[in-house]
Amino acid sequence: MPEPEAPAGARRPGFATALFLGRPETDPLTGPAGDPRRLRPAEERFLARLRDFCEKEVDSAAIERADRVPDEVVEGLKDLGALAIRLPRRYGGLGLSTHCYLRALMLTSTTHPALSELLAAHQAIGLIQPLLLFGSDEQKRAFLPRCVREISAFALTEADIGNDPFRMHTTAVYDPASDSYVLDGVKTWTTNGVVADLLVVMAVVPAGESGAGGMTAFVVEADAPGVTVERRNSFLGLRGLENGCVRLHRVVVPAGNRIGAEGEGLAIALAAQDTGRLSLPAVSAAAAKWSLRIARQWSAARVQFGRPIARHDAVAGKVSFIAATAFALEALVEVIARRAAAGDTDTRLDAELAKLFASEQAWVVADELVQLRGGRGYETAESAVARGERGVPVEQLLRDVRVGRIFDGSSEALRAFLAHDLVEAHRAATGERDPRSRQGTPHAGNDPDAARAAAAGAGRGGDVLDGHLEFVVRTSRRIARELAMVAAESGPEGEGLDGRQRFLGRIVDVGAELYAMSASCVHARALGGADGSPAELADAFCRQARLRVAESLARLGENTDAADRAVTGHVLDGRYTWLEEGVVDVSVDGPWIAEQRPGPATGPSLRRVIRPAGAAKAGHPSGETTRRTP
Repeated sequence: MPEPEAPAGARRPGFATALFLGRPETDPLTGPAGDPRRLRPAEERFLARLRDFCEKEVDSAAIERADRVPDEVVEGLKDLGALAIRLPRRYGGLGLSTHCYLRALMLTSTTHPALSELLAAHQAIGLIQPLLLFGSDEQKRAFLPRCVREISAFALTEADIGNDPFRMHTTAVYDPASDSYVLDGVKTWTTNGVVADLLVVMAVVPAGESGAGGMTAFVVEADAPGVTVERRNSFLGLRGLENGCVRLHRVVVPAGNRIGAEGEGLAIALAAQDTGRLSLPAVSAAAAKWSLRIARQWSAARVQFGRPIARHDAVAGKVSFIAATAFALEALVEVIARRAAAGDTDTRLDAELAKLFASEQAWVVADELVQLRGGRGYETAESAVARGERGVPVEQLLRDVRVGRIFDGSSEALRAFLAHDLVEAHRAATGERDPRSRQGTPHAGNDPDAARAAAAGAGRGGDVLDGHLEFVVRTSRRIARELAMVAAESGPEGEGLDGRQRFLGRIVDVGAELYAMSASCVHARALGGADGSPAELADAFCRQARLRVAESLARLGENTDAADRAVTGHVLDGRYTWLEEGVVDVSVDGPWIAEQRPGPATGPSLRRVIRPAGAAKAGHPSGETTRRTP
């Protein structure tokens, strides 16, 4: 059955909330009986067609060289329905599940990450998700069928926003005479903005005749008068990403194109990002799975000192880490996607925690794979082919996954946001009781058998994974006590938390490890006797995670936070400018943050129009599809 457009009614707290409150129970993570890898026949058929297309029709090396996804590839994805995987059938979409969507991203991201970014930016944070969650019936009928073949983009970020949307400068002024809004502003990094047909634009409406005002979301036609793509941005990785700087100058948008009410824009953005944050763990898991394949093949083929390098202990540790982490990341994606699809659980914190953990671990995996490959890991695939060897784009992987720690909320911002929400959860849960008591928190409980009971909740006791699940419960209760004390010591609006970001960040990191451990154990048991002994992989991951947890917990009491703050203050005061001498600064002069004032464009639009290969246009008999419009 297709998934509902949006969950109805109240939803229970997710596993992440329970984990940080000291009462993790793995039952909510457990899915229905049967092989969790199996999808519905229609979904399996779609993924098979997508895989065939990626393997036969996409030249990933050509995308990397040209820094562009060919039009015929984009059209092929449209023909497959890949732009509307989860869009309900009544709007022309495929109506497939979140699991299918995430596995499609895994296929496309390992073909070339520009493909998965194109699909995810369109379906997760582009027009589809905001309209499904907040759009009127009329808006859904008007715009959602177009999303089957027309590309959408989400225009939020500005040069001075970062993770603080309240600094937004783009405005939308209501004109009662025409019942429309006039938008002015500049959006700096709009993924899909260069090729989009439809934009979701976030703008601030001044309070006035139209309502309360505030941050508001609008559907904007990309070819509307006043919309200009000023430049196509370039990055360290993600070649082929159609990310651009979009200017809006006196763009008239009908009031009927406003999504939700005035002032609901932030809620709409956050709700859309919840789905988007499941996309990044899926892509991170795919990167780890691909890394495992390369690590296995290379470490078996490469012989040093008379035996394959994987048989040397130092390399064996890297291979085991990659394998265990790939399993854990896939388990995270599986269990959270299942809960999100059910619609009865608030998985916002779960998705944020998964995004944080998966993006951080994918970076470590990629770095270890480069090290394992040695000089060949640093060499480009194209260079290796020229020398007559197999081209393996490991250095490209390192460049591509690095942005995961920045995109969609940096790791530092997510730790701060999660910590704030979790402290508030403790404040609400504690009520009138004093959390300073080291005898335990009222919501964690003091039953000595709690850990054993929670471990058995996964459905089978007595195996090696029980010990890991008991560790999860014990450690969960410890970090719950720490958070409860912070909640008691901080102000009612979270005053005082800013100076403890690193302390709280370590608690969040511990919780992320515990979540991944729980997901790994649950997923391993669901797989049962499948080939490859999943329990061995879960056990390996949990052993590695417990060492990382121990380090983070030790640094709660012994750390350099205060000294680091002092040094940073002196650096900013200019005390150590002498240390900067003796080097050459090749930076190009200019402001650190460019002031991008609203106003007319200074040049033609660089918007790129996608059309089927060979479709000629007046003035472009060759079918050239890049246009520059005044």
